Amino acid sequence: MRPLFIEFRMFAKMSNMQIGIIGSGSWATAIAKIITDNGHEINWWVRQTENIAYFKKRHHNPHYLRNAFFDTTKINFSDDIAEVVKQSTVIIMAVPSIHIESVLQAVPSDLLKDKKVVSAIKGVMPNYNILLHEFLAQKFDFPLSQYFTLLGPSHAEEVVAEQLSYLTFSGVDTLMTSEIASYFESDYINTIVNNDVVGVQYAAVLKNIYALGAGIAHGLEYGDNFLSVYIANCANEMKVLLSAIKQKENAEGTPVNYAASVYLGDLLVTCYSLHSRNRTFGNMIGKGYSVKSAELELNMVAEGYNASKCIMVINKNLGIELPIVDTVYKILWEGYNPTLAFKEIEKLLF
Repeated sequence: MRPLFIEFRMFAKMSNMQIGIIGSGSWATAIAKIITDNGHEINWWVRQTENIAYFKKRHHNPHYLRNAFFDTTKINFSDDIAEVVKQSTVIIMAVPSIHIESVLQAVPSDLLKDKKVVSAIKGVMPNYNILLHEFLAQKFDFPLSQYFTLLGPSHAEEVVAEQLSYLTFSGVDTLMTSEIASYFESDYINTIVNNDVVGVQYAAVLKNIYALGAGIAHGLEYGDNFLSVYIANCANEMKVLLSAIKQKENAEGTPVNYAASVYLGDLLVTCYSLHSRNRTFGNMIGKGYSVKSAELELNMVAEGYNASKCIMVINKNLGIELPIVDTVYKILWEGYNPTLAFKEIEKLLF
C-alpha cells in the first residue's frame, strides 16, 4: 500500500511560461541545459559581460561544466538582472545563499509582482538565518503561493552527462508546481511533486551540514561501516528537526515521508558522492586543513559551512537536541579538534 503523502509525478498541459535563470554556476548551468534540451527558450542572467561573449562564441560555460554544450539560439543572455526578471514569468534562483541578498538588490520590488519564483538554493540566508521565501516575504512582500522549490537528489555533473536524475518540485499550489516541473521532464530527468515547501528547504540545508561531517569522518579515516551508522543517525536527527519545524509552522496537509528522495535520497548522495563539494570540504577539514585553507582550495561555496551556524541560531527557538549538527558547528566555527569531536560522536550513534 502506498504511503499517504503528496509525492507523486504529475503531468500538466504547459502554458507559455517564459523562464528566467539567475546565476551561472554549476547548478544554474545544469538547469539551463535541462530546459533548453527540452526545446524551451530561457532568459539567463550572467553577471560578467565577458562570460556572455564567451558563451555565445564557444557554446559552453567558461568556468563550470565545460562539457555541457548549448544551443545559444534558445538563450537570451543579459547582465541586467532586472531585465531578466521583467521578461520572465518564472524566475529560477540558482546562486549561493550568501550572494542572494546582494543579487536581489538590483531588482525593484514591483518587478516580482505576479511572478513565480523557483528556489534552487540549498542554504539559509546567513545574515538573517531565514529561508529564501521568508526573505522574499520580508523584503518584497512576496506570497508563499507564488514560491516553489527545485531540489535533488542531483549532482550537476551527472545531470549534464545526461545520467538519470530525479528532481523534486515543491509548492503549495500543486497544479502550478506540476506545470513548472513539466518543463524539466526528459529522458534523463524524472520529476516528483510534493507540497512540503518549508520542510524540503530545511532538508537541503541539513544534508549539507551532515555531508560536511561525513567528509570529516572520511578525512579522519573512518570506514564505510561507521559512515553508514553516522548517516542513519543523521537521517533520524533530520526527521526530528523537520517534524518540530512542521509543528511550529502549523503546516497542514498530508503526512511527510522522510524516507523519500528529496529527504533521505539527497542526504545519501551528498554524504557519499565524490561530486559533493560539502563532503570534499569536510574531508579537507578531517585531514587537517583550516577552514580558510579548505575554502581557498575548494574555490566553490560549500553551503553547509554557513548553514551549520544558521541552524544553531534557528534551533535556539526550537530547543531540539541536534548532537551531530552541534558537533560539526563546533569543529568549523569554534575550532574544536575533529578527532576528539568524532570520538564523542562515536558514543552517541546507535
